[in-house]
Amino acid sequence: MSYLSDITWRRGVVLLIVVMLALFAGTWVTMRWTTLRLVHDDARANALDWADFLAANVSDLKEIAAGELPSVQSTAFLEAARKSRQVFRYVIFNRRGYSQFVADRHQVGSVDMSELSAQAARAVNSRQTVIDTAEGNDPDTPAYYARAYVPVIVDGQPVGAVAAFVDETEQRSRFERTFLIAVVALSALTALSFGIPAIAWYRRTREKQQSDRRIRYLAHHDALTGLTNRVRLIERLENVLALLPSLGTQLAVHFVDLDHFKDVNDSLGHDCGDFLLRNTAERLRSIVRVDDVVARLGGDEFVVLQAHVVSKVQAQHFADRIISTLSQPLQFGPHQLRVEVTVGIAMAPQDGNTAERVLKSADLALYTGKAAGRHCAHFFAPEMDDALRDRLALEKLIREAAAEGRFELYYQPVFEKGGTRLVGYETLLRLPAPDGSLILPDRFISLAEEMRLIDKIGAWVLNQACRTAMTWPPDLTVAVNLSPAQFASGDIVKTVAGALKASGLPPSRLELEIVEKLLLDSSEATMRQLHALKELGVSIVMDDFGTGYSSLSYLWKFPFDKIKIDRSFIQHLENTGSREVETVVKTIIALGRELNMRVTVEGVETRPQADFLNSVEADQLQGFYFGRPMPASEVAANTVADLRKAPSLIPAPANMRRAVG
Repeated sequence: MSYLSDITWRRGVVLLIVVMLALFAGTWVTMRWTTLRLVHDDARANALDWADFLAANVSDLKEIAAGELPSVQSTAFLEAARKSRQVFRYVIFNRRGYSQFVADRHQVGSVDMSELSAQAARAVNSRQTVIDTAEGNDPDTPAYYARAYVPVIVDGQPVGAVAAFVDETEQRSRFERTFLIAVVALSALTALSFGIPAIAWYRRTREKQQSDRRIRYLAHHDALTGLTNRVRLIERLENVLALLPSLGTQLAVHFVDLDHFKDVNDSLGHDCGDFLLRNTAERLRSIVRVDDVVARLGGDEFVVLQAHVVSKVQAQHFADRIISTLSQPLQFGPHQLRVEVTVGIAMAPQDGNTAERVLKSADLALYTGKAAGRHCAHFFAPEMDDALRDRLALEKLIREAAAEGRFELYYQPVFEKGGTRLVGYETLLRLPAPDGSLILPDRFISLAEEMRLIDKIGAWVLNQACRTAMTWPPDLTVAVNLSPAQFASGDIVKTVAGALKASGLPPSRLELEIVEKLLLDSSEATMRQLHALKELGVSIVMDDFGTGYSSLSYLWKFPFDKIKIDRSFIQHLENTGSREVETVVKTIIALGRELNMRVTVEGVETRPQADFLNSVEADQLQGFYFGRPMPASEVAANTVADLRKAPSLIPAPANMRRAVG
């Protein structure tokens, strides 16, 4: 298409040039002919005027034509006439056309040797004036002149002829200069008349061609990185898949994703994100072979087609190289970027014999790699299809529940040490499944975070929990778990304040539980939000203390009101090596006491566990031994009253111990 457009454009340019040249040539010929015609006519008219002027002022022309000398008056006239700048010669001829008298710039008088003039003879015989023009060819004649032969008629009979030779050189030059100026002006005007539209047409044509090329380029390439786009990738992939049987090799499709790319955009801006994407594209180009293909599908997703692969080991080595190359630090202004990469690998034809299928397989492998901890390479396995279907079904449930408020809240009681006094409830989120069962948070919270729905869900939980707590006795608290993702948007303080205001719940009755990961990834913005929450009057609790990235430094980074010892410690109390666990639990409780932080132990399920925690004076206890999570409808005033009256370390009533899945 581009080739044909170029040919058409070139033909148009050639045709325009030919038309312009033809127009200029035609203008030149027309003007030249017109000028010559005007010069000729002017010369004839001047010559005739001078000849008539001579015939009218020389009274003895008949006698002079017969060979006699002119009279004194005629001689004086001829003397004066020969001094004219325009008429350089007069000749008087007899009736046969022979010259008898000459008056020119050198002499005035009869000729010594008569010369025959055919034009003079013709004028006499025809009794009509004969006029012609000629080019001068000797020093005595002008470069261009005109001659007029006027017959002299006396008594009805021709007696001779008078000829006037008029110098038209200067007149012709004047005409030619005028002609040249006119031709130049007309040519310039013509050039402007045709040239400006031609230039405009040329520019529009070139711009259209450039736009067409740009459109064709963008149809197959990514605008930001210049890499192959999805449309072109699928075309290339289909071509390679069709050739695989004849090549006898495999194709490895590497689905590359930058981990936590959104955080880069959110914290450093989209300019930094674009910089990172362009550099990722350049780095991928630098490590592929000529037959390989690098494409960007959108966002931070890239695909590399590794051709002529003979084994999974070769594909694994290349994926490791991708991860190593892309993980090298980048400098963006004052910021050093360190990017982690996850790669999903599908092998064709075994993992798919169509472009869409093999890309889907690589995408599933990528998803599995992210779920496994990110920053790794993962191969596709057939069972991943089932996992994808389950994921899609769960995503649909989450989306519908968030849109329609179909989540359910359960509340698990928290007791003072000894189990004698109920102090509050922890709010636990549940997602109803189509079969009537309840899905626990560890299955859907991380997915809700990926779906960017956690802010909406978290706000709903806060509002519902605060409203429910307002139906309880005023000395009971309600605890709500916050996701680290809720701090990313920067609206968590506003959300909490709004829930308190809408429900009327005193801030002192609300406990917000955060996990250690929030502090591990903490920024100044996160710490500002934590302090702002503290200023609202709510309690801040470190949840699951003792797991993950535990560090005692967190306890003086922020003044927590309470720490919760993770259930994993309590589960090991009755196992081998429990003495070490007991020591750790005792130490944490003592540390909390020294830092003026209450300590809650969760996961208490047996009487021995409760006895031990009583002996080490844990502040608060929580677990199935005291009561299982229950819906808000069961946390009734009479139940609360019964719990307040319960004897120390007596198992919770049956209605408090119902399993919820």
